[in-house]
Amino acid sequence: MTYSFAVVPRYVEIDQQGVVFNGHYLTWFDEAFTGFLDHVGLPYPKLIASGVDVMVVHSELDYGGSVRWRDDARVEVTCERRGTTSFTLGFTVYRSADEVAVVGRNVYVVVMRDPETGDWSKAPGIPDELAAVLG
Repeated sequence: MTYSFAVVPRYVEIDQQGVVFNGHYLTWFDEAFTGFLDHVGLPYPKLIASGVDVMVVHSELDYGGSVRWRDDARVEVTCERRGTTSFTLGFTVYRSADEVAVVGRNVYVVVMRDPETGDWSKAPGIPDELAAVLG
C-alpha cells in the first residue's frame, strides 16, 4: 500500500540556497508516517494509548533534486520491510507530479511502555494491529 501526503514548503523551511533545508525532510517523513497511520485507521494517539510506540533507529536520505518554496510537493510512504520487532518505511518526495526530489527511509523499532514505571523498552514483537496495517 502506498500513501501520499501533500506538503507545501513553508518559507521557514527554505535555506540560503533557496531550497528546502535537508533536515526538514525528516520532519516531513514523520508527518507522512502519522498521516499514513490515520489513513489506515490506526491513529498515532490510539497507538500510544495502547502502550505502544515506535522509535526511529536509522534514517537515510538521497537527493536527486531540490524542492523550493511553494512547490506542490508530496511524500509517498510505503512499507519496505517488516521484521519481528522493527519495520522500514520508504519515503519518496516528489517536487511535482512525477519529479522525484528525495528518496529516503526510516527504520523503526517498536517499543512498549511499562505500566508500572512508565519506561519504554523494546517490544517482543510488532503488535497485530500495527503489523496488519504495515502489510
